[in-house]
Amino acid sequence: MCGIFFSCTADSSSHPYLPLDLLQRRGPDHAQSFSVQAVSQSLSFTSTVLSLRGEQLVPQPLRDCSGSVLCWNGEAWQVNDQLLSGNDAEIIFSRLIKATSHDARPPSRLSPVEASHAQVLKELSAIAGPYAFVFYDAIHHQVYCGRDVLGRRSLLYREDASGSILISSVAIPDMDGWAEVEADGFYVIDLRTSHTSGCDKASEYRFLTRVRRIPWSNIDQTNSTLPIQALNRTHPINASPGLSLNSVAVGDLEVQLRKSLAVRVLGIPVPPAGSENASRLAILFSGGLDCTLLARLIHDIIPLSQSVDLLNVAFENPRVVEGANARTKNSVCTPSEACALCPDRITGLASYTELRRVCPQRTWHFVSVDVTYKETLAHRAQIISLMHPHNTEMDLSIACALYFAARGAGTAEKHTSDLPETYKTPARVLLSGLGADELFGGYTRHATAFSRRGYHGLLDELELDITRLAKRNLGRDDRVISHWTREVRYPYLDETFVTWALLLPVWEKCSFGQPPCCQVEGGVKPELDPEKKLLRLLAWKLGIKGAATERKRAIQFGARTAKMESGKTKGSQPLS
Repeated sequence: MCGIFFSCTADSSSHPYLPLDLLQRRGPDHAQSFSVQAVSQSLSFTSTVLSLRGEQLVPQPLRDCSGSVLCWNGEAWQVNDQLLSGNDAEIIFSRLIKATSHDARPPSRLSPVEASHAQVLKELSAIAGPYAFVFYDAIHHQVYCGRDVLGRRSLLYREDASGSILISSVAIPDMDGWAEVEADGFYVIDLRTSHTSGCDKASEYRFLTRVRRIPWSNIDQTNSTLPIQALNRTHPINASPGLSLNSVAVGDLEVQLRKSLAVRVLGIPVPPAGSENASRLAILFSGGLDCTLLARLIHDIIPLSQSVDLLNVAFENPRVVEGANARTKNSVCTPSEACALCPDRITGLASYTELRRVCPQRTWHFVSVDVTYKETLAHRAQIISLMHPHNTEMDLSIACALYFAARGAGTAEKHTSDLPETYKTPARVLLSGLGADELFGGYTRHATAFSRRGYHGLLDELELDITRLAKRNLGRDDRVISHWTREVRYPYLDETFVTWALLLPVWEKCSFGQPPCCQVEGGVKPELDPEKKLLRLLAWKLGIKGAATERKRAIQFGARTAKMESGKTKGSQPLS
């Protein structure tokens, strides 16, 4: 993971303030900046590095003999369906250099610049994994920037009236006008074109007249690994067959999820100053179905010598405390008691207990991250700055939970006989269960859609969720989590996994309208909710039966970051 900052200005004396302190929170292992002159303009590049790939640190920005430059923040797990070994930034840079070289002969109908655009699009579409980047093609005087198709890494831009362009992983504090670089393609700044020039194809341009969008839809689908596969909208001809523990889809889900997890959890380096047995991996852990299933599968993948940290965050919500005090009258609810009563703390401890029972050979650290209201207020301004340009009450309540969970500081229970002790996770890699609800019908609105309009309504709702995946504020989450020098990874949003899930018939994902599971295992019949039924069956099969029955709960309600001051506040309300 890395921090990126790029500026394009009329002269070298007008480069803006560099938020190096924020960038180094994202990448403390190395920082480097340099500037180049290109077509009477000054380009400035800065990268900070969190080294998680390859045997040694690779400094960024990367630069070759032609003067081309790459700032890369990502994890290219595969290119053209081939697993990468070594440092992915170097591999991607080499491929982009080749794509934009004079040796890349363009088809006769394209100019050299247009041909380079097509070649870069081809290279980017072959990457499986999250990324954001800035690439300067010195041969054709083009600057490319963008994010992966699911928007899993942060990249912001800003323009001003003078024509200066800023592109950054984080916003400069107290500077308005930032916006997310959309994950709908990649963008090209033609340095040969003045910012005052007009444009014949305005629809292809977004934040400046000289910035062109190359949409993902231009990709040759037969050569793309992007998860833009259409949702399988097949309806069952008759009554859909009920999902059961023996359904083929249950086994297929396990295979696909194990593959997705393996590339994300194997080979993580030992944290700096950590022992060989120090936790390399932590999970954002509410105790719900999605994250507990990941934890259970991880146990089978990584060596038993590696401990796993389960980060469970809970907040002292003054409104909840006031209500508890009013009910008890003769006692006062302390901050620690308020945190212990949070729904996610209760389910987290229950799932932790279950994991220890099912996987007793593994060392699990249940990290109780308790956040007092006073501490929430002390960090509020920092969180708002990091999540900018997002600025609603819901943004803040979600970002607040992720911010403190990613900090990973609290008390840890390591063994049954041990008392909790002060602990901060050394892990630099976090896993999140985000994406499961969108792919497998886990939201209440999916059940509502089915009850109103049957499979047609359910499929419409799922399709809407899938098309909004890239706008699910993952850029916001990346900025908040990465502030603590940690990289978040999303196994449910793996490209191959997403494609498999989209092709799966809807009745093999969730069981709305299906009869209850009639199969009995060990004398017990699984009584599982229809939402994400496929995941629930796999969890049951793997022995985490309590987690299999857990219902969906939004993080801001489970950790109690929502409605701290007023119960009448709406999530869509802008921050005052």
